Amino acid sequence: MTSKPAPPQYLRDLARLRRVRDRIDREYEQPLDVEALARGANMSAGHLSRQFRRAYGESPYSYLMTRRIERAMALLRRGDLSVTDVCFAVGCASLGTFSTRFTELVGISPSAYLRREREARAIEGIPSCVAKQVTKPIRNREAPITEPELD
Repeated sequence: MTSKPAPPQYLRDLARLRRVRDRIDREYEQPLDVEALARGANMSAGHLSRQFRRAYGESPYSYLMTRRIERAMALLRRGDLSVTDVCFAVGCASLGTFSTRFTELVGISPSAYLRREREARAIEGIPSCVAKQVTKPIRNREAPITEPELD
């Protein structure tokens, strides 16, 4: 028999999870790990991971990396930093891990993204608010499935 947390405990956990998510949003460039986030929320790492996934549909680490990649995309769109500089600016310690995760989320490598953004900016002046919306990362598994057109 499994028991659900009592409503007051469930609400306290949700408040803690929101604080964890807000901390990730604020401190994405800091060296954060699940254990440190869990300590800050007075939860075990396992409990935090399970509850975070239940509430937000992804692990805390995945959420953190998505925030980092979104910020990296914005920095790369500016065009004044190298891929390596952007990698370290968003808090990634490994260029290989950064490139792999960027490619998984965006669909192209960071260097190809930088090259594409520089070419697009040279051709036409796309407002940054439009570029941000159009280039927002989506995970490959979340990409919309399109039906083939039948004529």
